[in-house]
Amino acid sequence: MKHYNIQNYVRYKDDLEATIKRIPKKQFNEYSREELITTFLPLVENIARKFATSQQASGVMAITDLIQEGALNLIKAVDRIYWEKILESEDQEKTLKSFLSKRIKGGIRREIDKNRGQMRLPEHVTNSIRKNFGKDKKAVAMFFNSIFLSIDAGTREDDDLFLQIEDKSEPYNQVFLNMYLTSLLKQHLNDKEFHVLRLSYGLDCEKHSAKQIAEYLDIEGSGAYVRVSQLKKQAVDKLIENVDHSQVLDYL
Repeated sequence: MKHYNIQNYVRYKDDLEATIKRIPKKQFNEYSREELITTFLPLVENIARKFATSQQASGVMAITDLIQEGALNLIKAVDRIYWEKILESEDQEKTLKSFLSKRIKGGIRREIDKNRGQMRLPEHVTNSIRKNFGKDKKAVAMFFNSIFLSIDAGTREDDDLFLQIEDKSEPYNQVFLNMYLTSLLKQHLNDKEFHVLRLSYGLDCEKHSAKQIAEYLDIEGSGAYVRVSQLKKQAVDKLIENVDHSQVLDYL
């Protein structure tokens, strides 16, 4: 189980609370750069705590690492605020939070993706899949969602107990796992769906960002990132629908 220094965390919370109280209330565009960053640091922690911190979801990163990465991306986002757009909004605070949140969340996800290392299923997920032998779609769904969508999933209330249990399961052999998954993708997905999952998770290459995938697939326009995300979900749903549960259980 991953631990963090509670004393340092409590000191950080106390210092942040005291600093925020000293910042006078005014229009957001009147804040200094440092005041904006400090004011929205609580937003960083709120977003970071929506990410699962179990080993299979975030690898070596603990909650304090997620908060730190979120803070770094908050700083970058503050430097890129398009004030004309914010000031035109009827709800400036909501628009500003939406702008910052998107970039904080994206930065944390990218860092998790870099640090998660080998893909793995935790022991409690593997046991659940085996217990559901015969329930075809549920077993297959648990397998592919855990492999492909765990990084995008926030913490659910049902996961709280599992996050307190040490994960002693061994990571998969990355080469064999990638070969196995690639063969299933080629068998059941169309060309675009195959490349979205292959490039997203680096099955036979380096991992690609959504922007790089959109360029690779010639997806253009402001909604290119959304389309890549849709294709990813569409591909996983198709695998769940078409892969036989025996293929999943044989591999486990």
